[in-house]
Amino acid sequence: MRRPPGLSVRLKLALSYAGFLAVAGALLLAVVWAYLLRYVPDNSQGLLGISPNRYLLVHTFAPAAAAAMGFLLVFGLAGGWILAGRMLAPLTRITAAARTAGTGSLSHRIRMEGRRDEFRELADTFDTMLGQLEAHVAEQQRFAANASHELRTPLAISRTLLDVARKDPTRDRAELIERLHAVNTRAIELTDALLLLSRGDRGHFARESVDLSLLAEEAAETLLPLAEQRRITLDVTGAARTSGSPELLLRMVTNLVQNAVVHNLPADGTVVVHTEERDGASVLRVENTGPPLPPELVPTLTEPFQRGTARVRGDEHAGVGLGLAIVHSVVRAHDGTLALTPRPAGGLTVTVRLPRAQPGRA
Repeated sequence: MRRPPGLSVRLKLALSYAGFLAVAGALLLAVVWAYLLRYVPDNSQGLLGISPNRYLLVHTFAPAAAAAMGFLLVFGLAGGWILAGRMLAPLTRITAAARTAGTGSLSHRIRMEGRRDEFRELADTFDTMLGQLEAHVAEQQRFAANASHELRTPLAISRTLLDVARKDPTRDRAELIERLHAVNTRAIELTDALLLLSRGDRGHFARESVDLSLLAEEAAETLLPLAEQRRITLDVTGAARTSGSPELLLRMVTNLVQNAVVHNLPADGTVVVHTEERDGASVLRVENTGPPLPPELVPTLTEPFQRGTARVRGDEHAGVGLGLAIVHSVVRAHDGTLALTPRPAGGLTVTVRLPRAQPGRA
């Protein structure tokens, strides 16, 4: 936005200091005039011919008063300019840091020293904002790079299959079509997951009262054939309600249950899905058995495309590495919290805390 040039804040403060100082001096002189000179006789001879009169005092005092006023004005301007410069020095550093950030460099920090005041609180807030912005930009860049890599893989496979079919016309077309269908399905699933993740990050959705226990039962019913195939016992208990998008919350619960079923013991494992209202919040807890997880791996599980070396699978349920990332995005969009805790005996406990449903909502 283009603005016409104007006086600097430093000059305005200097003029203000000088003006206040001049007004204070004028008031002091007015007090002297009102309470001192009014009692001095106003005649040419003075008191008994030996005391000064008002006429002499005024003519003697007026030049000195004018000189004092001039000195106060100059002193106020100079002193105000220096004081304003010292007071605005932190603001100058903040402005320089903002210009640096405007060029795309987000690693710069002000790190203003000294005791806390308004400028230092502003500088600390600005540093915190830069840190969050830098982390967010880095996350988005990493996400874009990973998404491009993941999307490139099925496209490259499709091109390879088509090149092979073109060079070998005798190749079985049914097998080619089946493999192309599988690759295309995986690409569509990845695209849908990316769109859902983007929607959750924006948080643009209508909120309504949602029964978490019903969503848990629906997700468990959908994934029951998979659990039975893997000989996993699936148990759903409890009741709780929250406010949000039923579609996004169902995807969140489904992802958690599917993740618990897929990343479980080879056989005879368990998955427990429990919902409850506790401490003013609606709590969803998904706990599963499985192999022990390294503590350093757990914090990375909610990052996009981070499957973990112990979690990569080669079957049809390998996923695209966005399951828990979508869960994290949905929870964050619903103003909730997500906690992942490795179980001592193996497996993972995922706890989601969401705001309770507001009274009066349908």
